[in-house]
Amino acid sequence: MTRKAIYPGTFDPVTYGHLDVIERASVLYDKVFVAVAQSTEKAPLFSVQERVKMMKEATKRFKNVEVEDFTDLVVNYAVRKSSKVVIRGLRMISDFEYEFQMALTNRKLSPTIETVFMMPKESYSYLSSKLIKEVVRLGADVSAFVPKNVEKKIKEKIKNEKNT
Repeated sequence: MTRKAIYPGTFDPVTYGHLDVIERASVLYDKVFVAVAQSTEKAPLFSVQERVKMMKEATKRFKNVEVEDFTDLVVNYAVRKSSKVVIRGLRMISDFEYEFQMALTNRKLSPTIETVFMMPKESYSYLSSKLIKEVVRLGADVSAFVPKNVEKKIKEKIKNEKNT
């Protein structure tokens, strides 16, 4: 039996914290589906196609990781992929309340799906996509926080944003 897991998120943009969770999940599971949410609620900087492309580039070294977008409930996506596990990253204690609420809701919607919480390495625990976007807008170097392809794209996007 193939052990499959779903790692859903907006990934706007993908950070080294996300990649740390993906790398460790890829060791624990035979197949990891990185599910990039279309999410218009968060008003993402990047389109879903751009986020999928950046994530594919950032995860190409992991042979058992597949990246695609999704629009419906995470539990429905997990069922379609024959996965019993949804991975959620926890950076700080402040993430826990929201993630716990989501996990309980998902369990109610689909009792066969389990949520597994994973923490990134301590050195990435403070990273968030929102923080990355804010510091790039203020001219900071983010090369320690995101892959090179992502750094280039976010700088281009924010430069274009300022010129508009």
